Amino acid sequence: MTPKIALEEHFLAPGFEEYFAKTAINISPALFGKAAAALTDFGDRRLAAMDQIGVETAVLSLAGPGVQAETETATAIAKAKGCNDFLARHMADSKGRYSGFAHLPTQDPAAAADELQRCVRDLGYVGAMINGQTNGAYLDDDRFSVLWERAADLGVPIYIHPYNPPDFPYMFHGHPELFGPVWSWTVETGNHALRLVFGGVFDRFPKAKLLLGHMGETLPYQLWRFDSRWEISNRGTRRLARKPSEYFHRNIWVTTAGVCSDEPLRCAIDAMGCDRVLFSVDYPFERASEAGEWIEAAPISADERAAICHGNARALLGL
Repeated sequence: MTPKIALEEHFLAPGFEEYFAKTAINISPALFGKAAAALTDFGDRRLAAMDQIGVETAVLSLAGPGVQAETETATAIAKAKGCNDFLARHMADSKGRYSGFAHLPTQDPAAAADELQRCVRDLGYVGAMINGQTNGAYLDDDRFSVLWERAADLGVPIYIHPYNPPDFPYMFHGHPELFGPVWSWTVETGNHALRLVFGGVFDRFPKAKLLLGHMGETLPYQLWRFDSRWEISNRGTRRLARKPSEYFHRNIWVTTAGVCSDEPLRCAIDAMGCDRVLFSVDYPFERASEAGEWIEAAPISADERAAICHGNARALLGL
């Protein structure tokens, strides 16, 4: 069995239940809440799921949306700090089995940058996960430059995780099944990433690192078209130093979280490079056994499997 590091593995901290409940609109009423016991477990249940498929280290992150759904800045800052201290205690007790992505109060970008620095330097975190937009603000906004600069200086990635848009787009009207993990979260998160690319964030911060789950939210499939259509787009005064696809080869990594399928795996490897693809489960929203059995049987080389399962994570996160 190939040793593994898993990068999108979720938990729920005390006091964050009301934020998590905001995703109820996206999930079948018969199923919502079924994952609560697994999310709050840091003991035998979670470790058994990891051991079953050879996960040596799980990089844990708060189940969204967390404080990205908070409207009060002071509350967001306090609760994010409390969440990070909570996870840090479990990381310290785990004897290396758990690492973590920091939860950041993006209502105040400077406070978010300071919290990221505290988490990385003092608590041993390996990056941050941000659950989509915050009160309508996306990470391409210039107010977040302080956060991107700090993350680049620290050498750690920012992982953008799905959440709902700030409004309800009419294209989902009458189709609630599309509003959530089936499709709208992919659209929202992929669009967030493209705002960073076309907004020039990676020109301003060439050492910035972005992680995307779910095999890149379909974006690797479209790299050629991004380059081609950028040339004829209504871009106004917007300019880029490179082709859009080149930022995917320099600044962006993707994980397999929530996608156990050979075809998108091959696409991600071929489009972005094997060194840009990292294994994840999306626990407990996906079954660890399914993800582990799939990656072991996927039609890739032994070297590719080793890189995806653990080598790339060690290089990117310094684990």
